[in-house]
Amino acid sequence: MTALTEQQRASITLVTGVIGADTHIVGNRILSMALEKEGFNIVTLGALTPAEDFIKAAIETAADAILVSSLYGQGELDCRGFRDMCIEAGLDDIVLYVGGNLVIGKQAWEEVETRFTDMGFDRAFPPGTRTPDVVEKLDTDFQSKVSGTA
Repeated sequence: MTALTEQQRASITLVTGVIGADTHIVGNRILSMALEKEGFNIVTLGALTPAEDFIKAAIETAADAILVSSLYGQGELDCRGFRDMCIEAGLDDIVLYVGGNLVIGKQAWEEVETRFTDMGFDRAFPPGTRTPDVVEKLDTDFQSKVSGTA
């Protein structure tokens, strides 16, 4: 898989933010700034963002993906029904990523990841995921879209 060009990335709009009652914004800001530096069009919502606001922003900006962050351990609760809300809003094909400290307590990452993909997220990232890893997955997931084969 080859990386997307900066011009290809510029055609992709990503909505980022921290869901629910979570105030942990630093990691999300770093991710948003890094993705913007890589050429993606970023719409940042900040902390304390209800699920509905992610969806409204995605509709208003014709976003291609929503990247949800959570660090306070309540991501599993905050993200329940997120894919269904997207579908109800007409965002059937939007790419959904989630990352951070998504659950309370020590749980095997494979189980946490499966729970989130079962909820309709395309990818789930554990705490400490590096930005280049997210960029690589975005490039992979959008390769067919930008090449016209989607």
